[in-house]
Amino acid sequence: MAHLLGAERIRLEYPTRVIFDDVTVGIGEGDRIGVVGRNGDGKSSLLRILAGRQQPDSGQVTVRRGTTLGMLDQSDVLPAEQTIREAVVGDRAEHEWAGDARIRDVLAGLLGDLDFEATIGSLSGGQRRRVSLAALLSRDWDLVLLDEPTNHLDVEGVAWLAEHLKRRWSANSGGLVVVTHDRWFLDEVSTSTWEVHDRIIEPFEGGYAAYVLQRVERDRQAAAVEAKRQNLMRKELAWLRRGAPARTSKPKFRIDAANELIENEPPVRDAVSLQRMAVSRLGKDVVDLLDAGVAFPDASTGAERVILRDIEWRIAPGERTGILGVNGAGKSTLLGLVSGAVQPTSGRVKTGKTVKIGVLDQRLAELETIRDDKVREVIGRYRTAYRVGDAELSPGQLLERLGFPTAQLSTPVRDLSGGQKRRLQLLLVLLDEPNVLILDEPTNDLDTDMLAAMEDLLDSWPGTLLVVSHDRYLLERVTDQQYAVLDARLRHLPGGVEEYLKIRRDAQRASSGGGTASTTASSTATGGASSAGGGSGASTPALSGAERRTAEKELAAITRRLAKVDELVRAQHTAFAEHDQSDYEGLGALQQKLGELESESAELEERWLVLSEQLEG
Repeated sequence: MAHLLGAERIRLEYPTRVIFDDVTVGIGEGDRIGVVGRNGDGKSSLLRILAGRQQPDSGQVTVRRGTTLGMLDQSDVLPAEQTIREAVVGDRAEHEWAGDARIRDVLAGLLGDLDFEATIGSLSGGQRRRVSLAALLSRDWDLVLLDEPTNHLDVEGVAWLAEHLKRRWSANSGGLVVVTHDRWFLDEVSTSTWEVHDRIIEPFEGGYAAYVLQRVERDRQAAAVEAKRQNLMRKELAWLRRGAPARTSKPKFRIDAANELIENEPPVRDAVSLQRMAVSRLGKDVVDLLDAGVAFPDASTGAERVILRDIEWRIAPGERTGILGVNGAGKSTLLGLVSGAVQPTSGRVKTGKTVKIGVLDQRLAELETIRDDKVREVIGRYRTAYRVGDAELSPGQLLERLGFPTAQLSTPVRDLSGGQKRRLQLLLVLLDEPNVLILDEPTNDLDTDMLAAMEDLLDSWPGTLLVVSHDRYLLERVTDQQYAVLDARLRHLPGGVEEYLKIRRDAQRASSGGGTASTTASSTATGGASSAGGGSGASTPALSGAERRTAEKELAAITRRLAKVDELVRAQHTAFAEHDQSDYEGLGALQQKLGELESESAELEERWLVLSEQLEG
């Protein structure tokens, strides 16, 4: 594997702490590296040093002659007077960039909703970030460094970026290093992981799922002070293996070793107990949206602009729901209807008598009034005990579960990092003991460890949970069902995030073929109000007699093949476990075969579901 870049004996020190001490790393052709670690441990500093934008106190970075390197920095600033066209394609003639398939793909994936002639100064912060990313990806680079590239991207944008990066280079060429808290994205694009911690960079094979397994194995051998982290990672691993089918089909780590580790781990949530506690706290009535809609007059035209229409949603005690939708679709407005912050302009909202709603929004404005107070003083004004499941915790213990060391209790709120402020904001919401919790983009400023800690806390939270997030991993992890806001209506997604992405892809294909995305979204969401209440989707055309017989035969054949493939998969697992673990070539062949079998199983299951729906229609 050809060498692209190397950093040798790097040391970086700030006045109050040492970030890196004698660190040596290398990047070769074909490397796809995800970087994880706690906030403040040096992930962004590492990328800046590798890119030559920051000089270490000692050590050196060497780049192979002729290697081109591009970086997306969190602080990238484009000239305000520049147009999007100038920022992305420069002075290249239109026939040059318009004829480049990569540039067309980048423009469609990131900037499809923007005016190409708009100036940078007229854009929002999120839009400027997308322009910076598009400007980087529209050029050829041997090595790309990305610092939080998924910020300001919705679920579709994150999925597009993952596919783009996987297709950008052939298997053994190019290099990618990415810092992100988006664990689904990490697992999609990275084949190795660097953990930045305690002045070092520790390498792991595989993406996020493989990193979790190896870190659990490392922590099992560590001292007693690592016990809490170990348990949390084991719970995370248990969810990865049990709760996310899309991941369990990927042979990124030893299946048998993972199963042995989680053999005695209980499910991440005791759904029955949580449901019982939620009903006892809430009663049967939570919040009902009855044919609700929201419309505002358009300031420029005076015409009515419909944000939401015909929303029929009866929220149940203990319901854990994720909300998906493009930016501006009306997700926050929907949450506002539930919380009472937004009043419907049609229909009505009925709220149960015992409902107490807590909202964690995207702003930190409420912390400004207490910015000079110490953390200890702030939490001292709330209750002295807080119940999490069957356990009763003090506010200090709750802070510890959210990653605050005892020493930080004396820190003024103004001196906390962005991630610490976000965790304190969540704590204050929880200490108010709501029985309906609304989280609007809760992952902002949180690293992967803190996200896992927050998810662990939410697993034992006995109430109704509504989450809006572009973090696909979080949505799949903490919620049990997903809905989407499509064409101002609410649609249930039995197939989760994958179903939502398929709906959006179909809409975009219809739009490019002469229809409109909104028309397609509307047609696929037919009966959206009823599906939100009862889970039914769009109707399926009835099959003719001959078509039904053909479908039934194919379904029977698939069922038989699935049983056979399952047997082969189990046999492959056994062969993998019994094989000489030092024979890497043999293990690689076994793993490749296992991957082929599991891919076939996934395709068969998808076809089985399609046929089943047709026969039930």
